[in-house]
Amino acid sequence: MQKDKQIKRVFILGMDGAGNFIQNTDTPNIDAFLSKGAVTYMAQAQSPTISAECWGSILHGVVPERHGLNNEIASTQTYPVDSPYPSIFRLAREAWPEAKLAAFSSWAPIVNGIVEEGLGIHKEALPDDELVSAIETYIEQNNDVKLLYMQLDDPDASGHKYGYGADSPGYLKAITRMDELFGRILRVIEQQGLLEDSLVILVTDHGGGGANKHDHGSDHPMDKNVFWGCVGPGVSAGTALPDMFIVDTAAVALHALGLERPADWDGKVPANLFG
Repeated sequence: MQKDKQIKRVFILGMDGAGNFIQNTDTPNIDAFLSKGAVTYMAQAQSPTISAECWGSILHGVVPERHGLNNEIASTQTYPVDSPYPSIFRLAREAWPEAKLAAFSSWAPIVNGIVEEGLGIHKEALPDDELVSAIETYIEQNNDVKLLYMQLDDPDASGHKYGYGADSPGYLKAITRMDELFGRILRVIEQQGLLEDSLVILVTDHGGGGANKHDHGSDHPMDKNVFWGCVGPGVSAGTALPDMFIVDTAAVALHALGLERPADWDGKVPANLFG
């Protein structure tokens, strides 16, 4: 990546419940992509290691005790548009009233209950394969998108069904399938000429299988340790991230977009990330 290019947009591409188990199965698209930038397999999920708490921290930049989200709240309520802990979408909308912002999620509570309503954000909630097709179409038709988020669900669903971990073939197969879908999104970003001036973040919210083979939520390393990586202008290939937390994702996205991180956020930009 050319370091002198300005970042014009941010893509946050996530899969649910994958932990750091992409190391234990075939993920050729993700591996090849992250070899161009920064990556860690020891980023730390938030506690408790549950989807709403963790995606809430990824998108709002604060720990769960502050954003107040859990699965029940996200499934039944909309996030307060006047919360003192806004999402990156609200901050982007305040900075750019006319910018194109998009959130795509297989787990509907993310787009309905974690990302604020009423901000003119393009939102879709569909099963994984249909969601990726919708994202491909959206990117092809909206080259000027400023911020796009994606969450795919099958690793988490497969972990609950087959068990999480390196010794669970059904779970690992789901992660490999996600790699194919990630590859489609990365290809359309490249085909549309957006890769060289975009920051692309790849992330998961939590792992699983620590305290309970078929569940997550604990502070066991299998639940807490997750992969996190990004590629874009200013990020050197091989950059290590020794102290990365998923709550830092929001701060990284804001920095890339040229926006100021709220002073009271828990998330921070790793000191060495942008060289």
